[in-house]
Amino acid sequence: MSTLAEPLPAAPAARRPPTDWKDPAMLARVRRRYRSERIFRSVGLAALVFAVGFLGLLLVTMLQNGLGGFRQTQVKIEAVLDPTLLELGSDRSEEALESANYVAVYTRAIRDSLGSDATRVASASGWLALRERVMADPALLGQTVEIWVPVRSPIDQYAKGRIDPDIPPELSPIAPDQRAAYLRLKEEGLIRTGFNRTFLVTSDSKAPETAGIWGALVGSLMTIAVTLALAFPVGVLSAVYLEEFAPRNRWTDLIEVSINNLAAVPSIIFGLLGLAVFLNTMGLPRSAPLVGGLTLALMTLPVIVVAARAAIKAVPPSIRDAALGIGASRLQTVFEHVVPLALPGILTGTIIGVGRALGETAPLLMIGMKAFIVDAPRRITDPATALPVQIFLWSEDVDRGFVEKTSAAILVLLMVLLLINAVAIYLRNKYERKW
Repeated sequence: MSTLAEPLPAAPAARRPPTDWKDPAMLARVRRRYRSERIFRSVGLAALVFAVGFLGLLLVTMLQNGLGGFRQTQVKIEAVLDPTLLELGSDRSEEALESANYVAVYTRAIRDSLGSDATRVASASGWLALRERVMADPALLGQTVEIWVPVRSPIDQYAKGRIDPDIPPELSPIAPDQRAAYLRLKEEGLIRTGFNRTFLVTSDSKAPETAGIWGALVGSLMTIAVTLALAFPVGVLSAVYLEEFAPRNRWTDLIEVSINNLAAVPSIIFGLLGLAVFLNTMGLPRSAPLVGGLTLALMTLPVIVVAARAAIKAVPPSIRDAALGIGASRLQTVFEHVVPLALPGILTGTIIGVGRALGETAPLLMIGMKAFIVDAPRRITDPATALPVQIFLWSEDVDRGFVEKTSAAILVLLMVLLLINAVAIYLRNKYERKW
């Protein structure tokens, strides 16, 4: 009769001696640990202060240079709206009024109401304000009206204190006779400095005192609308298919890797793609919001797909199991339960991607959205420019007036981006679910 071998008795476990917290070596280790923690916290705080300091420096610089763009110096003139001088016949249609000879009326008004020495004080483009006044109220024809028109850019900079009055005449951008005429008009109460409405309601101009951002802002909004209309549904549906329906094989793995790589491709590459496909191959109109929106949609699409997939994956599997358990189909489960719960993350990622597209310049330069546009586009196929491109073009001009307008346009772009981020935060907080 065989017997099982009895197991050998286990060796007694070595007992660890109690920790001596008063031991010098232990105290040294504790001090090193606390010192490392203090160093890490100090470095993190220094990095935060460094980043906030640079951001504050940027904002202060933009405010110092750009706030002047929201103010404008104007001179008051009295203009006789003579239909004969305007070269208007019996036709009073909108087209006839728009093409009337306002320059002649404006030139005579400056000479008669301000004096011959003031012709170089008032802006050469001030007749645009005269045309706007007549277009708004054609009943003014034949009457004498008082109207405030912008002064020339050097005079505007001098009135704002951006030009040293003690600078030698040969170095000053203002001629001595210009300065004397300005000072005379100021003493007579014909000069004022106030809010620059022209900057917000007009488009680009070769004269900095009459240049505005309205056309570029409309072009940007049209471009982003096309981008959002194309990239959002395609990106969300692609993310839903890849995450919920696509089989797991080498092809889907290749697609996932490609999408992740496309999200990191430089934006100018998408500009070259838009130039080759939409302009050279498809023959779409150059410098149009349609082409700009298509190009930016290609750039934004991978970002939306990645963000949407992450949001869909974050929905707990129990939601899917519960819906399937009560008889819902796979399609109903996804679109009636999973997607609504993932919507906050999807919207946040989409708005951040659109905000990035709003600030892009390189792709739009490649497709020709850098033309000199004096009127805001009315359709997505009209020639247009975008706000970042307008900033880029103004930054190349050496005129001090355009330097000021560049900083002011940057402030407007920053405010639009902050508004977009605020919308993203609001949507995330409103629809977010805690699991």
